[in-house]
Amino acid sequence: MSGYDSPMILVALGIGIPFLGTVLGAACVFFVKRPLREKVKRGMMAFAAGVMVAAAVWSLLIPSIDASKPLETLAPVPPVAGFWLGVLLLFAIDKLTPHLHLGENVHEGPQVALSRSAKIALAVTIHNIPEGMAIGVVFAGWLADSSVAPVALSSAIAVSVGIAIQNFPEGAIISLPLRAEGASRKKAFSLGLVSAVAEALAAIVTLLLSQLLIPVLPWLLALAAGAMIYVVVEELLPEASTGAHFDGATLLFAVGFSMMMVLDTVL
Repeated sequence: MSGYDSPMILVALGIGIPFLGTVLGAACVFFVKRPLREKVKRGMMAFAAGVMVAAAVWSLLIPSIDASKPLETLAPVPPVAGFWLGVLLLFAIDKLTPHLHLGENVHEGPQVALSRSAKIALAVTIHNIPEGMAIGVVFAGWLADSSVAPVALSSAIAVSVGIAIQNFPEGAIISLPLRAEGASRKKAFSLGLVSAVAEALAAIVTLLLSQLLIPVLPWLLALAAGAMIYVVVEELLPEASTGAHFDGATLLFAVGFSMMMVLDTVL
């Protein structure tokens, strides 16, 4: 195996493993007959939120801060400004894209003539963009000069594996409720597949752009973190908290956060 092929294979695996996690989760629609219980769904959302917050901190923000230290008095600028760019980017996408969240009837964004399924697919795409960005930018940081963005291969793998683990319940959360709403199993699975494809494309585009913009990788790391935190606060935590008080959601958030910390430390 050549020195060029080996990194590319690792990058392909880094993108492919989370893709497979979502696909397998969405495939639950073919052998799970009953819709998810509300507490199970909320617990899955909380777990995913915990993974995303930990990944944003340990694998994105901390490397961004470390890479910015040579700037001395200006060191806070890339992580803080990059973080806000990520938040504002997702805010703009959320406002400019017509979409509909699962289980809701109130459409968000511009009012356009799209089917309910198309709007749900767009909501799923918005949700998965930050995860794809995170995968792309950490692998770009690993491929780049360590003095620009000190991301170890272990951290990049930790992000990939962590997102893959939380993608499995996310895939199920997408496909099973659609089936419960009356969609065919094939259509419900297809929308789950859209989620996987959107994340993979976001990872590839971010990776390619990052390679062209290596000097600003600290900004891109923080940007991906801000985008992930936006999704957690805007979507995952509210959905995990909807309904009667459920302590399990808090505990599962902590489980997801701890799991991501362990992955980042062990790997």
